[in-house]
Amino acid sequence: MKRTIKKAAVIGSGVMGSAIAAHLANIGVEVLLLDIPPKELTEAEQKKGLSLTDKAVRNRIVNDHLANSLKSKPSPIYHQKFASRIATGNTEDDMQKLAEADWIIEVVVERLDIKQKVFEQVEKYRKPGTLITSNTSGIPIQFMSEGRSEDFQRHFCGTHFFNPPRYLKLFEIIPGPKTDPEVLAFLNNYGEQYLGKTSVVAKDTPAFIGNRIGIYGIMSLFHQVKELGLTIEEVDKLTGPVIGRPKSATFRTVDVVGLDTLVHVANGLYENCPNDEQHELFKLPGFISTMMENKWLGSKSGQGFYKKVDKDILALDLDTLEYRAQKKASFATLELTKTIDKPINRFKVLVGGKDKAGAFYRKNFAGTFAYVSHRVPEITDDLYKIDDAMKAGFGWENGPFEIWDAVGVQKGLELIKAEGLEAAAWVNDMLAAGISSFYTIKEGATYYYDIASKSHKKVPGQDAFIILNNIRESKKIWSNSEAIIQDLGDGIINLEFQSKMNTIGGGVLQGVNKAIDLAEKEYDGLVIGNQAANFSVGANLAMIFMMAVEQEYDELNMAIKMFQDTMMRVRYSSIPVVVAPHGMTLGGGCEMSLHADKVVAAAETYIGLVEFGVGVIPGGGGSKEMAVRAADLWHKDDVELNVLREHFLTIGTAKVSTSAYEAFDLDILQKGKDVVVVNKDRQIAEAKKYAKIMAEAGYTAPIRRKDVKVLGKQALGMFLVGTDSMAAGNYISEHDKKIANKLAYVMAGGDLSEATLVTEQYLLDLEREAFLSLCGERKTLERIQFMLTKGKPLRN
Repeated sequence: MKRTIKKAAVIGSGVMGSAIAAHLANIGVEVLLLDIPPKELTEAEQKKGLSLTDKAVRNRIVNDHLANSLKSKPSPIYHQKFASRIATGNTEDDMQKLAEADWIIEVVVERLDIKQKVFEQVEKYRKPGTLITSNTSGIPIQFMSEGRSEDFQRHFCGTHFFNPPRYLKLFEIIPGPKTDPEVLAFLNNYGEQYLGKTSVVAKDTPAFIGNRIGIYGIMSLFHQVKELGLTIEEVDKLTGPVIGRPKSATFRTVDVVGLDTLVHVANGLYENCPNDEQHELFKLPGFISTMMENKWLGSKSGQGFYKKVDKDILALDLDTLEYRAQKKASFATLELTKTIDKPINRFKVLVGGKDKAGAFYRKNFAGTFAYVSHRVPEITDDLYKIDDAMKAGFGWENGPFEIWDAVGVQKGLELIKAEGLEAAAWVNDMLAAGISSFYTIKEGATYYYDIASKSHKKVPGQDAFIILNNIRESKKIWSNSEAIIQDLGDGIINLEFQSKMNTIGGGVLQGVNKAIDLAEKEYDGLVIGNQAANFSVGANLAMIFMMAVEQEYDELNMAIKMFQDTMMRVRYSSIPVVVAPHGMTLGGGCEMSLHADKVVAAAETYIGLVEFGVGVIPGGGGSKEMAVRAADLWHKDDVELNVLREHFLTIGTAKVSTSAYEAFDLDILQKGKDVVVVNKDRQIAEAKKYAKIMAEAGYTAPIRRKDVKVLGKQALGMFLVGTDSMAAGNYISEHDKKIANKLAYVMAGGDLSEATLVTEQYLLDLEREAFLSLCGERKTLERIQFMLTKGKPLRN
């Protein structure tokens, strides 16, 4: 049976319920969000003369919760206008509307009796065949649907979203005793294709997969921290980006999530997993119990492991339980990994460390490796699902079995033995059978070790993805130190950046030109995409700074011209060029997207022209392109200046979209031309598909523009008056004004006496001249230096 989800209902509008409703609205689903009606009036309602029967009062709880959610940062919704897709109601007046829903999600308080009451009500109104799921994080699914009809039980399961649902990709699906396999298959695909998730079917065991492993990891650290004589700052240094984990690492993450939330899950595991070989580890250490008594729960209570006092962030001393100034953490072992770019390549070095850090990693990884080996087949039959859950739910770059492979399976067993632990028997059986790794790559696909068949099996669902890690070497056509070109098949090639933070310098520009050369001669189309954390943070600032300081203006002029010429090749090559931005896509990364034949953007794309922050204007065609786009939007003479002003302000205020959908508002992405993909894992495959479609439709290179209408003095006058008044009101500095006036000159097309049609090259020359002149300004050099050293803009 073919299913579609046009309407969904979410029961329970708390933090998770409202955020799940927002994410369903993100993907175009109509949502009904319900919560209980209040039992008493607020003071404000009493003053207005309202009663408990008024609709505004009856829907107050749900409306307040949703409003708070939509105002939260980071936002749960891609674009505020998508909130109109959510209708609200209450569980007494509006339950009959459940008959219209294709999927009903329960997100009420974590109490079995309350959930069962909700399901009893739901059954009265849902139409047969409607999906009904619970977003529980721990209550066994098997108990929830007891006493419900056969149809209800067949269409019921757990669907555990991780918080916040928009940003964390894990979507655990937990079958009940009678769940129809078709329902599981549908939700698994729906999670991947529509919700943009990593779907993982888990067994109905306490805390499922993600929280079972994640809470074990945090609780083991709680017990180790004092045993190894480490401070919380040291643990956060050791468990953050250096091993491919989020910046918030361990203790900061607990502060954000809330210590009470963590303790609730840990207590549940202690009570419900008596046979877990690490059962005692889920018992709270003394300092955690004290923090709970003191209500030091983290961000929500104003203090946890860290506490902000004025502008200082203090750290908790676990021995005295008093707050003190933070101590800088440094370890010789970490210094050894500074030249190793990818976390996966650091683990061998880390476990070999001779200092406290090395001891920490050996103990920590030994425990984790042993623990995950014993969870197969208890919580899942397939080891790759544990890795998927940790990557998607906890933001780990590599899952535990991937890390174990990186260290070496045999070496991992030695670490386990050294800690007095034991791995599950199947690991030794695997090695005895001559299989030395949990994963292997064959023909561009990932295979995992399957315990039941004692052989490697292909990880399912990969056919919709192109994983660059799997084809980087086998499909390589060309590379230099900053870029690599791979053959994606079907006549399409891909250019992947390999520079630090994917900055765009000479090597990347050489790669773009080489890729276009190759595609024009031997292939049908080009994708420019990568699968790093960010598409590109912009041009190589250090290179620009060095040239400017040395006053090598001829070389700098040539470098900027090469950047501009390369962007114009992206626009005017004889093959379709599709750019696939995601994450931070700033400055030059944005300019590359602006010049593509088509952009296939990940929904989580934060894109903008941010050059003002370093004292220059966009110099790789960005200033020119925003002037061109403004001119193309003019329909009536009286709106020309307003449209141009909007595009000027997009650059002048360094606006960055908080999602790909917001980029349409900024005219950085264009409706009808560019597309958005919710699942980033599918992005390269989608970009390839569009490049192929364009090639097969008979792609013809566009003709170079000679018809760009610029307004000259009319626009320039408006801009100069504006920047004068902004400076006079102290809204911008004198240097801001200077940069803005340079941009104004470019976007007005110079001080022409009347509106004139000009070429793109004319605007590019103005743009380059302005960029170069700003590079000669001391205050611009100060801004660039500040950005390079501090990582944030300087306002001088």
